Parts: sequence; structure tokens; C-alpha cells
Amino acid sequence: MPQPHRLDWTNAWPAAPLGRLTPDAAAIHDLHKGEMAHRLKAELAAGHLPFIDMPYRAALEAGLAALQPTLARYRHMVLLGIGGSALGARALQRAFFPQQDRPGHDGPWLWIADNVDADTMEAWFANLPPEQTIVVAVSKSGGTIETLAQYFLASQWLQSALGDRWREHMLVVTDETSGFLRQEAQAANLPSLPVPDHLGGRYSVLSAVGLVPAAFMGLDWRALLDGAQAAGASLVADPAHALPGHPAWQLALWNMALADAHYSQLIFFCYVPLWAPFGPWFAQLWAESLGKEGKGTMPLPAVGVTDQHSLQQMFLDGPRDKGCLFLTCPGLPQGRPFPADLPDKWAFLKGRRFGELLDAEGLGTRMALAKQGTPLVELRMGDTGEAAAGRLMGLLELATLFTGWLMNINPLDQPAVELGKRLANARLGAPGYPAEEADLAAFLGRAEQSQEF
Repeated sequence: MPQPHRLDWTNAWPAAPLGRLTPDAAAIHDLHKGEMAHRLKAELAAGHLPFIDMPYRAALEAGLAALQPTLARYRHMVLLGIGGSALGARALQRAFFPQQDRPGHDGPWLWIADNVDADTMEAWFANLPPEQTIVVAVSKSGGTIETLAQYFLASQWLQSALGDRWREHMLVVTDETSGFLRQEAQAANLPSLPVPDHLGGRYSVLSAVGLVPAAFMGLDWRALLDGAQAAGASLVADPAHALPGHPAWQLALWNMALADAHYSQLIFFCYVPLWAPFGPWFAQLWAESLGKEGKGTMPLPAVGVTDQHSLQQMFLDGPRDKGCLFLTCPGLPQGRPFPADLPDKWAFLKGRRFGELLDAEGLGTRMALAKQGTPLVELRMGDTGEAAAGRLMGLLELATLFTGWLMNINPLDQPAVELGKRLANARLGAPGYPAEEADLAAFLGRAEQSQEF
């Protein structure tokens, strides 16, 4: 029988000297639950929260099923995308397709181009066989400059090697009606799948954005969808009744209490090794959704046990400004036993298995953080299958949404990100940015103050 997934609140509200964090503080924000339930119902009805009720699911399933025979023809997939167009896919790859990074793997291979990295791109173009490769360009807006730059080079590479057949090796995932990539798909007759309306990049992993690579790797992508939908099913059915006791709402109240008490950072400590890339995925979700108007808390992804030897000194003995989400799964494989002929100093390991070390270190870290007064909620997974991953992602997306609403900000936009994009475009000579060009001239025209090191 599958084990349940649980939130452990035992160490969420530390005692003095951090007694400011009490259930009473959270109760102040709990007064908003009626207003929030009404807002949730209205936003769902308007189609503004598709990552919760997934109205696009039937069309997505049909599209992925039709695409599957095409994907099976290829040995390599190059995914062009950045931010929300890549972080979820990478998390799924590392969690459910670890064999690609292990000895003896014989395909398929997923390569993720999630940065402006000319050296790696050249290596792919030089060594990947074009006839065995499909390139997937992912951009919700269809105008992400990094992805378009990759697309221009990748399409040229395919055309040079394959001629007119290059179209069979290119797939576009973008807005259904607008944007440059949609225009390209229509003009060149490229295969494509849509990103649903109102589904921002950081909330889009369980759409074609993340599920095309998941299908390519042979993952159970339907179970991912099932898990995510299960996380919000009660909210969709009856928001007013389900919201007050929902785990995502309780997490939002806790995080709002942390922010009110001047806790500025949120550790995401992952003690499920293969799920470590869920940390960067969550970091984008949290930071880009909540870092607005001087509000929000900084997400800090950490990997157990690796970061016990790098970051934990700061967590335990640095400023008391951090809460912690602590991800575990008690049922992980334990691996092989230690040999019997150990040195006397390590004889206590005899008869134990390698995986028990992870369990012990996770417990030790959790206890140490609690003893130091760090507010900590344990996310204890019952298993690590695809449905469990989908449920975790759904829970964290909901908690992020509700935390933004409690902070009285919009958790679905990212206005500050656009400034850097405009300045970059101006630097490259794009027309229509006179103010940014003037700012660049002033910035670059300052007298340099530097020294050698």
C-alpha cells in the first residue's frame, strides 16, 4: 500500500527566543481565508489558474500521444529554453532518467540548452548526429531572445545537414496564436504544441513545456499530471470548504508569518538525492513570483548531504533569518551493506547499509536546525514516483500563489525581469529602446575604478 505524503509541522513554530512565530500570528492572516476562497473560485472560473485545474489536459494528452511515435525515432533531443522552459525539464530528467548520467547508458539523450553557452552549443553541433536529433524550441512568449538566438543557430545547423528535411527535426512549444516562434511554426510548417493561456513559464512544467521531454525519456507523464491535479482537486471542487485546512494554504500562512517576523530567506533542503534539481525549480517559482515591491523571501536551494559541508555552517550559526522546507522520503533504496572487516573506529557501520547514512544525516541536520530555533516544515514523501513528484510540484505552486495573495502582490507576473531584457536588447542594437540606450551610455561612460588581483 502506498505511503501517504505528509507535512510535519512539529518544528514549524520555534520557542523563545523566536517566539514571535506562533499560531496566533498565522491566525491574523487566516482572517483572509473567506476573501481568498472567493478569489480562488473567481480566478479558476476565469481560466487564470490553469496549473491548478488543467483545463488543457485533454488536448495535451492527445497531442503528446500523437507525437510519441515521432519522438521514438530520435536518439537525441536538444531542448532550447531558459528559466521556466528548462528548470522543470531538468528536474524531471535528473529525478526519473538518471541513467543518462551513469556508465553504460546507450540512449536516448536529452540535452538542455538553458544558458548562453557558445562552447557547449558548438560541441553539440560538432558531435550530435543531425539525422538522429530533434530540436525543441520552448518559449511561451515566442520572443525570448536567448531561446530565439539558439533557434536561429540550431535551425541553420539542421538545414545545412538535412536540407528541406530539417522541419521534421524541429518542434516548437509556444503560445498558440502569437509571438515570433508561432509565426515561424506557421511559415515553415513546423510541428508545434501550445503553451496554454495564463500559464507562465515557472508554472508550466506540467504542460508541453516539461512533458515533451518527459515523453521523449519514457517517463509516466500522465502520472505527473495526476499528481499535480490531486494536489488542488479539493480546492477546485469547493474552495470555501477546502481552503482553510489545505496544506498549501497552511504553508502560505506559515511563510507569511515568517516574513512578518523579518525572516528574509527560505531554505529548500532536499534529502532526496535524485530530486535535488527540484531545488532550483522551486527557487525560480518562489523568487520570480514573490520578489516584488520590496517583499518576498529569498529561496536557498540546498542538497543533503552535500551542503552540510558547504552551507550549513551559515544555516546553523549565521543570522537567524531563515525558515526551512525540508524534503525527505523514508523509503529510498538503501544500497549495499558495508563490509564486515571495517577498522575498529568504524565498526558501528557493520551490518548497516549505505543509504542509512543519508537517513541519519538527514535526521541530524533536521534536529540541529530545530535546536537552533530554525522554523522548519518537513515535506515527507511517501514515495518518489512520478505521481508523487507531480503532487509536490502542485503543492508548491499553490503555496506560492497563496503566499503572494497574502502579501498583496501578483504572484503570476515578473515585471522587474523585463528591465534587464530591455537593456540587453538595446546593447545589441535592437530598435525602439531610446531610454535604455541613454541609460547604457551613462552607465558605460562612467570613469572606471578598478585594481588588479
